Order: sequence, then structure tokens, then C-alpha cells
Amino acid sequence: MAGKSGKPAFETFQLFSSAFDDNPQFRLGILDSSETHLPPPPPPPPCVEVLFTESVSSSVRYTVERVNLNGLTLLKGRVNTQDVFAFSNSDLVPGQYEGGLKLWEGSLDLVKALRSEVQNGRLSFTGKRVLEIGCGHGFPGILACLEGAAVVHFQDFNAEVLRCLTIPNVNANLSEKSSSLATNATEVRCFAGDWSEIHQLLPHACDNEKDQTCMTGQSAAGYDIILMAETVYSISALPTLYELIKKTMSRPHGVVYMAAKKHYFGVGGGSRRFLSVVEKDGIMVASLVAEVTDGSSNVREVWKFSFK
Repeated sequence: MAGKSGKPAFETFQLFSSAFDDNPQFRLGILDSSETHLPPPPPPPPCVEVLFTESVSSSVRYTVERVNLNGLTLLKGRVNTQDVFAFSNSDLVPGQYEGGLKLWEGSLDLVKALRSEVQNGRLSFTGKRVLEIGCGHGFPGILACLEGAAVVHFQDFNAEVLRCLTIPNVNANLSEKSSSLATNATEVRCFAGDWSEIHQLLPHACDNEKDQTCMTGQSAAGYDIILMAETVYSISALPTLYELIKKTMSRPHGVVYMAAKKHYFGVGGGSRRFLSVVEKDGIMVASLVAEVTDGSSNVREVWKFSFK
């Protein structure tokens, strides 16, 4: 991974060209009529806290692999997706599942970038409140635990991802480092739910529209460090994600570290799309922390966001 810093080059994107705008064939499909209406999406599952006592059940096969990240070894859990789908109360729906059971490249990129930031004195987790959004395996949040964060909260859309992977991974890695949850000073909690609603459940979230002390920096509310990897692939979800960040990020000194592909071909999202959302709002600045061009995928980036 080659790191470099610099001012973000914000770009303007056009999602659909005008050639498609007036052609119902591309909007609705060749055989659909203009009267066809797609059914509304199902409502998201309710937001819940997932307790560590609700970890993976004996019916799910959980195995552990070692992942070496430039000298740091973390334990990566593996589960059989079909085992998880088989739960009678699972909120994972085949065909609608977002991918939290997979360890994505961006999560590893983010861990490497965060370690570099810590080693170079640009970041400290010690005593900080940390939130990992869309955590999946939870590697970035686990690193925060190992680096002495006071609070690490993990969020994922699916409760089963937290039960079957995040919590077992946290337990495995902290135990590996001779620091079980019973003796670790970090407050570790997990929360499942949609980005549009989860702030209502997160203990350190701050509704900036209602709590003026958050806007002036006089409140202890908010997370000092927000981590997220591979969360910006869906164009439609970017505004909701950005609003969640503003409702959970401590002011004025909170920071966000985001790992993502520059462009997600086929779905339209990417780091540069998210940068456009941030730039348009005008209250945060962005700096490029690292760029990964290893040839295994399109360009991947790690960005840092902070309030102006």
C-alpha cells in the first residue's frame, strides 16, 4: 500500500446520460409497459442491540484463519452462509443480503492505514470513543480495541452478521492478545439496524438538529473516531450514510476514516461519489490518506474527514 497525502480532487458525476432519460426501455425493461410499478422495498428490520451473550450458536460452523497485515496478525472468522440463512429468526434474506459475511479488501486497507497513522503519530485511539459503521468482520474496530480505545461500538445492518462474525471475531482477537472482554477496559457493544434509524439507539449519537450543544462543541456526545470500509457502493444510500455520520461524529474534533474503491463499476458508487456529497454540504474537509493500486481490483482509497 502506497500512502500519499493531498487535497481531494472533487469531481462531478452524471449517473445517467440523457440518452437513457427518454427511453422507457432502459427504465422499465424491454417487456414492461409504462404503467408498470415496482413494489416498494420491504421495511428495514428494527434497530436492536446485539449482546455478546447472543454470539454464534452451535448450529453455525465457525472456524478461524490468521490474516497477517504488515506485521499485525488478526483472527478472521469463517461461517457457512447457508447455516446463517437457515436460522428461523435470521434477518438475512437471500437475494437482498448486503455482504457482511465477506471480508472485503477495504477493511484490510483501512486497518493498514490506521496502523500507519498511529505509528506516525497522526492518530491515537487511547481513551477515544470509536464507532465502526457497516462493520462486518469488525477488523478496524478490533484494532481500536487493541490500541486502547475507551469505547468501541460496532454497527451492521444485519443482526446475524454481528452474532455470527463480529462478536466471535472480537472475542477471538482479544483473547489472542491475552485481553479478554472480562478484563479489557474497552466498552464493546454491537448494534444492528438501518443507517436512517440506528442513531436513535447508539449511546453516543448526537442529533445535531435538536441538540445545539453538539454544534458548538460543548457536549460530550458523539464518537471521536468513526471507521467505515466498503460502505459507499450504493449511490442511493450515500446521503443517509452522510447524515448518520453528522449525527454521530463528535464536534469539533471528531474524525472519520473511510476505505473504499474509487469507483464501484456496475452500481455507480465509490469514494469520489461520497466526496461529492461531503463537498456539497461544505462543513467538512477531506484528505487522502492512502491509495492502493495492486492490480487485484480497481483503485482503492482511504480518506480522512474532519470538520472545518
